[in-house]
Amino acid sequence: MYVEEEVFDSDNLYHCGTCDRLVKAAKSAKLRKLPPFLTVSLLRFNFDFVKCERYKETSCYTFPLRINLKPFCEQSELDDLEYIYDLFSVIIHKGGCYGGHYHVYIKDVDHLGNWQFQEEKSKPDVNLKDLQNEEEIDDPLMILKTILLQFLQLHSQTFLLSSDESTVRLLKNSSLQAEPDFQRNDQQIFKTLPSESPGFNGRTSCPHWFDINDSKVQPIKEKDIQQQFQGKESAYMLFYRKSQLQRPPEARGNPRYRVPHHLLSEMDATNIELQTKRAECDSTENNFELHLHLGPHYHFFNGALHPVGSQTESVWDLTFDKRKTLGDLRQSIFQLLEFWEGDMVLSVAKLLPAGLHVYQTLDGDSLTLSEIELADGEDIFVWNGVEVGGIQIPTGSDCEPLLLNVLHLATSSEGEKCQQLIEFPHVFPSNAEVGTVFTSLAIPGGVVLINNTESIGEKNWTTIPKVDLKKTFREQGLRNGSSILIRDSNHDNSLLTKQEKWITSMNEIDWLQVKNLCELESEEEQVRISATVNTVVFDIRIKAIQELKLMKELAENSCLRPIDRNGKLLCPVPDNYTLKEAGLKMGSSLGLCPGRAPTSSQLFLFFAVGSDVQPGTEMEIIVEETLSVRDCLKIMLEKSGLLGDAWHLRKMDWCYEAGEPLCDEDATLKELTICSGDTLLLIEGKLPPLGFLTVPIWWYQPQHPSGHWKSHQDRRNCTPSQGGIWRAISAQGAPGDAHAEVSLHYLGDIDISEDATLMELKSQAMTLPSFSEFVIPSPAFLRAWTVESKRPSRLLRADQQQLKEYKLGRRTEICLEPLQKEENLGPQDVLLRTQMRLPGERAYALPMDMVWDAVRGWTAGSLRQRVADFYSLPVEKIEIAKYFPEKFEWLPISSWNQQITKRKKKKKQDNLQGAPYHLKDGDTIGVKNLLAEDDDDFSTVTDDIGKEKQKQLALGKRKSQEALRVQSSHVFSGAETPARPRGPEASLSIHVGSFR
Repeated sequence: MYVEEEVFDSDNLYHCGTCDRLVKAAKSAKLRKLPPFLTVSLLRFNFDFVKCERYKETSCYTFPLRINLKPFCEQSELDDLEYIYDLFSVIIHKGGCYGGHYHVYIKDVDHLGNWQFQEEKSKPDVNLKDLQNEEEIDDPLMILKTILLQFLQLHSQTFLLSSDESTVRLLKNSSLQAEPDFQRNDQQIFKTLPSESPGFNGRTSCPHWFDINDSKVQPIKEKDIQQQFQGKESAYMLFYRKSQLQRPPEARGNPRYRVPHHLLSEMDATNIELQTKRAECDSTENNFELHLHLGPHYHFFNGALHPVGSQTESVWDLTFDKRKTLGDLRQSIFQLLEFWEGDMVLSVAKLLPAGLHVYQTLDGDSLTLSEIELADGEDIFVWNGVEVGGIQIPTGSDCEPLLLNVLHLATSSEGEKCQQLIEFPHVFPSNAEVGTVFTSLAIPGGVVLINNTESIGEKNWTTIPKVDLKKTFREQGLRNGSSILIRDSNHDNSLLTKQEKWITSMNEIDWLQVKNLCELESEEEQVRISATVNTVVFDIRIKAIQELKLMKELAENSCLRPIDRNGKLLCPVPDNYTLKEAGLKMGSSLGLCPGRAPTSSQLFLFFAVGSDVQPGTEMEIIVEETLSVRDCLKIMLEKSGLLGDAWHLRKMDWCYEAGEPLCDEDATLKELTICSGDTLLLIEGKLPPLGFLTVPIWWYQPQHPSGHWKSHQDRRNCTPSQGGIWRAISAQGAPGDAHAEVSLHYLGDIDISEDATLMELKSQAMTLPSFSEFVIPSPAFLRAWTVESKRPSRLLRADQQQLKEYKLGRRTEICLEPLQKEENLGPQDVLLRTQMRLPGERAYALPMDMVWDAVRGWTAGSLRQRVADFYSLPVEKIEIAKYFPEKFEWLPISSWNQQITKRKKKKKQDNLQGAPYHLKDGDTIGVKNLLAEDDDDFSTVTDDIGKEKQKQLALGKRKSQEALRVQSSHVFSGAETPARPRGPEASLSIHVGSFR
C-alpha cells in the first residue's frame, strides 16, 4: 500500500540534515482528504524480469466488505463513520495476461433489480451452528471438517485451501513468527469494525448482489465474493464507497433518477428495440400454428369426417402460444367463434386418405400446450365430444379408417356374373373384421384376397382362409391403398393352392374390355384387347376398331373413354398416354366413342344447369385451358339454350354439391385449377365483382309490438304486415312470445367491397329507397347484426373495421337496429337486453339495452353487480335470469362460489360463456327486485302458453307415429305387431360447473 510505513535502520540509516549524522527514521504517507469513492487495483498483471515475459498473479488477495481508513488519515478528529467504506462493486477477470473476459459483481444499492435466488440443493452451506442445532446430523467427521474449514478461512493469509477442499498447503511468503509492524498495519487497513461492520457470513443492510456478465444478469450471494480471492478467475479491481454516502429516498427503486434526458431517450429507444427482438424471439420459439376444424362445418360420410362447404369455412388457422394452458386455448376459440352453443371439446385429429379422423380428447385445462405435447401444425377438431350432424363419431387409433381398393366382378341385369372387373374405393374401420366386407358391399359371400402392393399385376395376391375372416383389417396388415379382391368360391377360374398361398387368375389379367358406343352396327358389342401397363392408348383404340370391324374412318374421329361402376362415361383418354400414365387398371372397361380426345392444352368438362344434378343429365364440352371463366360461361349458356347474363359458374365438389363460385371471371380455367373431368354448374344469379359482396339489408325493430315469426328466406313470397314490417315465424306449432319476436323489414341488397368498413356499409344502406321512411341522423346511430336462423345473431362492432375481417361469407345477411345515441363498444363489452319484472304481475317492462364490461371475467358476480348498478339497486336485493326463447324457459344466474380443485389447489371461476348459459350479445336478462317481490318464479303467462303448445305438438307427433306403425303392421297377416324399434345408443356427457 502507498500508506505503508518504511523503516530506515541497520545498513539503511537516514542522514539527518539537522544533526548531520545517520539516524534511525521512519517514512510514511498520510491521506489528507478522503474521496467519496475509493478504487483499489489489485495489480494482477505483472512482468517477470527473469523470464522476460508477462504473467498474471493468481495468488490469494483477500479483501473485506467494509474497511476503516482512520489510522492512515492526517486528520483523526472526525467522526469514526467518516472513515468507513463499504464494498459495492468488484471487477473480475477470467483468463490469462494475454486474453480473457471481464464481468462484474455489483451491489444493488437502490433496489433496482429483482433479486430472487434459488437455493442450491446439491451443495448446501454447512455451518457449525447449523450442525449443532440439527439433531439429525451426528456425523463426527462432518463436524470436524466444518471446524477445520472455519479455521482455514480465518487464517487465509497463512494457509491455501484447494478449490475442491481436499488439500491444504502453507503459503510461501507466510511465516509463523511474529509479524512485523508494517504487516500489522496492513491488516489493520482491511480490519472490519466488529460492532457494525459484518463479514461475509453476516448480513448487510442491502445484501442483494448481481453478477453482470454481458447480456446475462443473475443474482448471487454475498459470500460468493470469497470465491474470487484467487485463481484464474479472480478479483481485479475493487470499488468502495463511504458508508454515510446515502442516496435520497426518491432514488430507491427508480432507475431514471437524475439521468440526463438524452441518455433516457437513448435508453428508451434501446429498450424498445430489445423488447421487439425479445418479442420476435419469443414468437419464434413459443408460438405455433394450429388448424382448427369446426364440427358444425363437417359431416360424417363414408367412415370419416368431410367438410360440408369450402376449406376456408371449415378450417381456421390459429397462431397460439404453447406456454398457455388448454383452458386459455378453449377460451380463445370461444371468443373467436362467438356463436358456439353447448359444450366445447377439443380433440386431436389427423387428415387421412379417407378423410378427417378424431383421436384422443384433450383434457386438463390447467396444463400448458407444451405439457400436452401438441406439435406445430396439429389438427384440432372442435365439437361437442359426442356427435356431428346427429351421428355418433368413432374416435381413437383403434378405429382409424382405411381407404381400400375393392375389386369384384360386375353383375349383369339378370343377376349373373360377367367378365368385367370393377374397382372402387371403400372405407373400413381398421378394427373391423375382414368378414364385414360382405355385408358392407351387400355380397352374399365368397373368397377374399388381399394385396398390400400398389401394382395389381404382380403375383402377390393372398387369400384369407375362412377362420381368418374374423381377424381385423389391421391384424391382416392392410393399410391405406391396399386392394381387396372378392371372388365366388365356385367360379370357373378356381383358386389354386400353392404353398399355403392361393394364387388367382387375377394375377394373369392382361386385357382391357372395349365397348362399341359409336352408334354403328358391328358383329360384337364389346371385345377384349390384350395389353400391358406400358401399352399406348392409340394402339388399343386402333386394335378395338379392327376387331369390332368398324369403318377405318373412325381412326381419325374416335376416342376411348373409361366407364365407371355406375356406367358413366368419364373423360376421354389422350392417345399418346400409356395405360399407366392414364391411370387405367387391367380388366377395366372402356367405351369407343365418336369425337376426338382433347389435346394436352384442352379440357374436357361436364356441366349442368342448377345445383340438383340427376345422373346422366350432364352435358359435355371441350374447351381450351386458357379460356376465361366469362367465355366458358357464354359457351355453356349457348349450348344449353339459356338466355341472359344473370348466371354464374360453380364447381361441383366431391359431395356432388355446388361448391364455391368462380368469382374471377377474367381468370383462366388453368389458373383456377380446373381439370379435365370436372363438373361445372350453371347457377342463376349474377355474382358481384371480385372482392365485392352482395349483402341483403334488413331493418330490425326490437321493441315493436308483438307479432309472429315468418320466414324471410324467400323474399318474393313474403307479404308485408301492417306498417310495412316483415315478420318471420318459427316452425309450426312453436309460436313466439314477447321475448322471441323479432320484426324484420327487408330494405334491399347492396354491393359493397370487402375492403369497405362497417361504417361505409351503414352509409350505403341508408341510400336504399326503402330506408327513406326511417329518420336516422347518421350511420353512427345504427347497430349492425348478422342474421342467422331468422333472428339477429352476431353483433358487428368497431365501425372502422373492414368487412373481410368479420369473415362474413357470401351468404351473410345483415340487419340494422336504430339507436337513440351513438355508441362505441369495446372488444370486452357485452350488449344485453335487460327487462325488469313488474311486481305482482307475471310480466316484464320494455327491454333496455345494458352494456357490461367483461374485462374482469365473465363471472356471475360481475354481471350481477353491473345489473344492480344499472337499476340503482343493492346487489343482494336482485335476482337475474337468462331467457331461452326456443324453450320458453328462464335460467337463474346465481352468485357461484369459486371452486377449488383438490389436485391443483387453484381457484377456478365459472364462465358465463360456457354451459349452461352460453351468454352472448343480444341475450335477454330478466331482473327481479327482491324488495318488491320475493319469489323464484321468472316465467310469464306467455311462457306457459308456449310450453303447452310445444307439449301438444310433441303429443301430436307421437300419435301420428303410432298410427303409422299400426297401419304398417297390417301387412303382417297373422303375425304379432312388431315391437317399437329401438334407436341407436348414444353416450351421455355431463359437465358439472360447480357444486353448491
